[in-house]
Amino acid sequence: MSPGRLVLPVTLRDVGLFAFSARTDVTIARLSPTRGARTAFETVYARWDDPWRSASPYYRYQRRKYEQVIQLLPRDRFGRALDLGCGLGLLAPMLAPRVEEFLGLDIAEGAINRARERSAHLPNVHFEQSDMLHLPKDLDGRFDLVLVLDVLYYLSPLDAELLKQLAERIADLLVPGGLCVLVNHYFFPIDSNSRLSRRIHRAFKDSPHFSLVSEHRRPFFLVSFLETSSGPALPEHHPFSKVAS
Repeated sequence: MSPGRLVLPVTLRDVGLFAFSARTDVTIARLSPTRGARTAFETVYARWDDPWRSASPYYRYQRRKYEQVIQLLPRDRFGRALDLGCGLGLLAPMLAPRVEEFLGLDIAEGAINRARERSAHLPNVHFEQSDMLHLPKDLDGRFDLVLVLDVLYYLSPLDAELLKQLAERIADLLVPGGLCVLVNHYFFPIDSNSRLSRRIHRAFKDSPHFSLVSEHRRPFFLVSFLETSSGPALPEHHPFSKVAS
């Protein structure tokens, strides 16, 4: 863990944000087993414009969290970035100045439509509907940066085998030496959510497809930066083979 000074990213009003987010998570957990993950997420985006209040100016936690993650990035520039489970696309305007191209994927078409509206003025930003458990193979080897923020614990059952497969699949998306940014909730060492986050991060750190660059704990999230040591090489003249210097 990095020993840097912890900056509290919340205010008292953010307690309301956590309560609203919990209600959204309960709705997804109730619907997913019988109606499927996509229907569950489409339902919460249809019910609430911003299911986790991530974009609300009333709360500061989510934006402060994204700002800290971006500040921690070990490189200034990247070629092509992929945001898995992008939601409303809030990372896009923050990262657009530092990447050649940005692609956001989310399982919910409702989220993608709103993300496109928010970033319509950014020519290097694109969004598509896709299920991260069934990503097309033509995405492999295209990205210098893959961001996986607050999404894996929605996959069920998130057992050791699925985590192993996810780490391998995400590594395949990256160019050799590409960077995976893994972020998950981290509240207190003994609570169940934090134990699940540690299990997710441990699975990626133990994967032979990644090596840990650095890890950082902040209130109330955990960040791991993982680098691929090998992977599918981009063919010559591939449209996304350019890497920003």
